[in-house]
Parts: sequence; C-alpha cells; structure tokens
Amino acid sequence: MATAADELDGQVVMVTGASAGLGEHLAGVLASAGATIAITARRRDRLEGLAGTIEAAGGRALPVTMDVADPASIAAGVAETVAALGKIDVLVNNAGIAITKRAIDCTVEDYDQVMDTNLKGAFFCAQAVARSMIARGGGGRIINMGSLLGLKVLPQLSLYAVSKAALHHMTEAMALEWIRHDIKVNAIAPGYIETEMNRPNWETDGGKALIQRFPARRLGVPSALDGLVLLLASGRSDFITGSVIPIDEAQRLM
Repeated sequence: MATAADELDGQVVMVTGASAGLGEHLAGVLASAGATIAITARRRDRLEGLAGTIEAAGGRALPVTMDVADPASIAAGVAETVAALGKIDVLVNNAGIAITKRAIDCTVEDYDQVMDTNLKGAFFCAQAVARSMIARGGGGRIINMGSLLGLKVLPQLSLYAVSKAALHHMTEAMALEWIRHDIKVNAIAPGYIETEMNRPNWETDGGKALIQRFPARRLGVPSALDGLVLLLASGRSDFITGSVIPIDEAQRLM
C-alpha cells in the first residue's frame, strides 16, 4: 500500500532555515521520503555539509544561500531553485528566531529582527513560492512553522509569541486566497521540542522545573513532527488547508 512518504517521489521541496535544528532535521526526513530538497539558510558551509549528508544517504539536495529577512534574497533563492530543479512543489517555511526579554525591555531593533525573520520573511517566502506555483499551474503546498506560543503566551517571549500568532493568521489568509490555485497552506504549531540549540536551557534547574509542569513531563523530539509534515507535504492532505495544527502533547492546555 502506498504511503504519504511514497507520494513525495519526484517532488521538489524547499526548506528554509535548514542549516540547523528542526529545518535540518525535516530536510533529511523529506529527502528520505524521496523528495529533492532545496535547503536554504545564510550559512553556506552548514548547507553544503547537510547536502553532503543527504546525498550520501541516497537523496538529492541543492544548497541555496538565502536570507529570509531580505526579500531580494528570497526572490533570488526561489529563482535559483526553479532554474536548477524546474519547480517547487512544497515550501516548508521554517526559518525563525526568538529573543528572550521582558516586553518592557525590547528595543526597536529586537522587534525588527524577530518580525523580519518570523513574519515578513515567512510572508515573502510564501508569496515568492506561490507565484512560481501559480505560474506553473500545478498547485502546491506550503507548510508554515508556527508555535505553541502562537496559541498562548509566556513571559519574556512577547515578540516571538506575537510573530507566531500573526503567522497563524497569515496561514489562514493565504489558504483562503490561494485555494483557487490548488495551493494548500497549513501551519504546524509545535510545543517544546528539544534541539541542539536549546538543549543547554533544558539542562538548567529552571528548565528541568518547567518540564515537570508539562502534562507528560517530557520534551518533544524533532521526529515528533515527521508524520504530520509528511502528510501535509503529500497528496494525502488534499482536503486540508487553512489549518493550524498543534503538536505539543497537550502542553497548550497547561
């Protein structure tokens, strides 16, 4: 019996923020499912290393240097991908950053840095890829990486929470506009997922105490996202669009 993963054979998937963390992990998962991956980020050396890993495992990857905070860089990266691979079937809009500060201490520079990456960057990546999908006429899928903090708030992460709440609303707006072009737009809202970058935070006394407050008293791992990402990237999700889907083991209900 065919699976959602089987249906990615021949598909071209662009993953932003692929040089580390969830983006790096999901690029490998999608490549293992048969997709050709355009991996994008600012750090060229990390992209080339990931491309080598994917290709050594039998996949195909194209490293594309791209800064999502710069719309001109986005346009160039999408054009480079289409020129090299012929199309983009799926966008995983993953690039994102967080600044941990009390709202009263956030600067204009902090605001611009978070919003330029998490919201403006995601918007113009989706727009550029959607334009290429519409021009080709084959439809496509866009998966925005939202967050538990787009559904609830925590102290000292106000800018991040605002950016992700807006990203969720953006997902719904784009889904409504682009369904006529057979472009499905959805968002995933992960809870607390342990990655290489945030692991030191969870090893502190404060981090350990927070984990004990979770309903399941544990962190998520990147592979917790695999099934839903593969589903939303495939034709098995054909009737799903405009959805924001939590993956948090009930952490949002705390």
